[in-house]
Amino acid sequence: MVKVKICGIKTAADVAVLNRQKPDYAGFVFYPLSKRYVSLIIAARLKKLLDARIKTVGVFVNAPVEEIAAAAERGIIDLVQLHGDEDNAYIARLKRLCPLPIIKAVRVQDENDIKRAAYYDCDYLLFDTYSQSAYGGTGRQFNVQLLSGVNINKPYFLAGGLNAQNVRQALKLAQPYAVDVSGGVETAGSKDEKKIQVFIKQAKG
Repeated sequence: MVKVKICGIKTAADVAVLNRQKPDYAGFVFYPLSKRYVSLIIAARLKKLLDARIKTVGVFVNAPVEEIAAAAERGIIDLVQLHGDEDNAYIARLKRLCPLPIIKAVRVQDENDIKRAAYYDCDYLLFDTYSQSAYGGTGRQFNVQLLSGVNINKPYFLAGGLNAQNVRQALKLAQPYAVDVSGGVETAGSKDEKKIQVFIKQAKG
């Protein structure tokens, strides 16, 4: 069964919702330019409140590897998501400091982007919508059907404009390990429990 990641967790109220709805993953965004940014201090507090069965993913964009290692050492995150321009040399440096599984995000414009993803020495891939002005969180879908035409050599997360209305269709076109949603389960910039509940039901239905 496909797994669900709810990204952009910022508050104790968000955590309470997740504890009730029980997605598989919760994402903390550590990119300071994101509207969903949280500090390591806040994330540490939220992690303590979160059901231990929900794994936490730290989302980083071109961050110093030492910063990621510090989050791992403090037990704030269970997986690392690299959502910037990180290459294999960066991933090798990170692996020397941090033992956690690594998700590498790939922003998709065409099929070639998906094929190039095989280059990354990571544990999981994440396919998101390309934007020239942002590293993620665009709220727009890419052509998910592109994934069905490429042999993908790792389990992958599917992101980019997903919501309860389109996730089932996306899952008919692709076979992701997990689906990743943030804005699609928000109302007025805050996590919406009803939307999360329906999204998880649709994804796992």
